[in-house]
Amino acid sequence: MRKSSAHQNPPRIEYLRVRNYRALKDIELKALTPLSVFIGPNGSGKSTIFDVFAFLSECFTDGLRKAWDRRGRFKELRTRDAEGPISIEMKYKEAGWPTIGYKLVINETLRGPIVELEALQWRRRGNKGLPFQFLRFENGHGFAITGNEPDESAARDESTLASPELLAVNSLGQFERHARVKALREFITGWHLSYLSAQDPRGSPEAGPQEHLASKGENLANVIQYLREQHPAHLDHLLQRLTSRIPKLEKVEASILDDGRLLLRFKDQPFKKPILARYASDGTIKMLAYLVLIHDPRPPALIGIEEPENFLHPRLLTELAEECNLATKKSQIMMTTHSPFVLNALLPKQVRVLYRDRSGYTKSKIASDIEGLNEQLEAGGQLGDLWMQGYFGVGDPLAG
Repeated sequence: MRKSSAHQNPPRIEYLRVRNYRALKDIELKALTPLSVFIGPNGSGKSTIFDVFAFLSECFTDGLRKAWDRRGRFKELRTRDAEGPISIEMKYKEAGWPTIGYKLVINETLRGPIVELEALQWRRRGNKGLPFQFLRFENGHGFAITGNEPDESAARDESTLASPELLAVNSLGQFERHARVKALREFITGWHLSYLSAQDPRGSPEAGPQEHLASKGENLANVIQYLREQHPAHLDHLLQRLTSRIPKLEKVEASILDDGRLLLRFKDQPFKKPILARYASDGTIKMLAYLVLIHDPRPPALIGIEEPENFLHPRLLTELAEECNLATKKSQIMMTTHSPFVLNALLPKQVRVLYRDRSGYTKSKIASDIEGLNEQLEAGGQLGDLWMQGYFGVGDPLAG
C-alpha cells in the first residue's frame, strides 16, 4: 500500500547517476529540482530515464527477476558495446535528515540476475568527514547497522539473504530496527509512474471506491467515487480547477449501474443530460486524470509523467505545468515532454536537455547552464520558444 509523503516536506531525489543502462552509458543528473522536466529529440534517452525509475520501482514491488526479464535481460538492458554491470546511484533527502546515498549494482550469471552490490551511506548530522556506510551487501552477503540514526556505536546485523537476486533494502526495510532502510523502501515502493492514455480511463469498471489512480488511469471512475465519498470538498475543488480549463464543462460524476459497473459521466452546459466518458473529449479525460493524480489527498512521494502533450490542447499544457509546480509541495515530479508549451511555464533550472554524443550515448545539460539563454529570457524570450528556435545548441533533432 502506498505510503503518504510527508505533506509539506516530501523526500526529494537530488542526484542520479546511471551506468550501462541502454543508451545511458554514464550519465549524471545533479541538483534535481522538485519538478524536473526532460526534453530532447526522439531517441535521446528521455524514456530511458523514465524507465530507470520504473525499473527500480519494479525491483522493489515485483522483484529483480521480473523487472529484469520484462526488459529483455542483460542482452537488451546493458548499453551496446559496453562491459561490466548496470549501476544506479541515487542521493535523496528526507525532511530533517542528512542526504542518503543509495547504490545498486546488478550483474548476470547463468542462473539469472544478481545484486552484485547494494549500499546505503550518509554523512551524519554535523559530520564533515567521510560518508558512513550503514548497509552493504555483495552477492547476497553483508551487514546493516540498526537504529534510527545508525553509527559506529549501533548494533551491526550481519546476514545472508535467501538469494543473491534479492534486494537487501527491500528485505531488511520491513523491520523497524532498520528505520532508515525502511524509510527508503517505503519511499521507492510508493512511487507512481504514470502511463496515462485517453482510452483506459473510459471503461466501466466494477463499482467500488479506490484511493489512488492506477498507472494507466483505468480506475479513474473508482477514484472519483472514492473522493466523492471520502473527500467531497477536495473533489469539488479539483472539478472547479477542471471546469475553469475546459469550456462549458459543468459537472463530472460516477454512477453505479444495476449490474454493479461504474460509469463516469460528464455534463456540459447548457445540456440537461450528461454524456458517458466514452464520448467525452480526449483532452477532458486526460486533464481530469492528471489533476486527480497530482492532487491526490495522500500523494506519492515521486510522480513520473511521460509526454502529457498527447491529446491535450497546447494551452492546457502550460496550465498542467503550473499545476505540477503547485503539486511539488507534496510530491516530486519527473516529466518527459516534446512540448514547448510545457517549457514556457518552467524555470531553466527545471529543464534537462538530453542529447546523444558522437559515440551514440545520452548526455544531459541543464537549460540554465546553456550559454546566453538566461540573457535571452531576461530580454523577454520564453523558454519553449527559444528551444524551438534552436537557442539551446543541443537536443535539436534537425541539427544533426
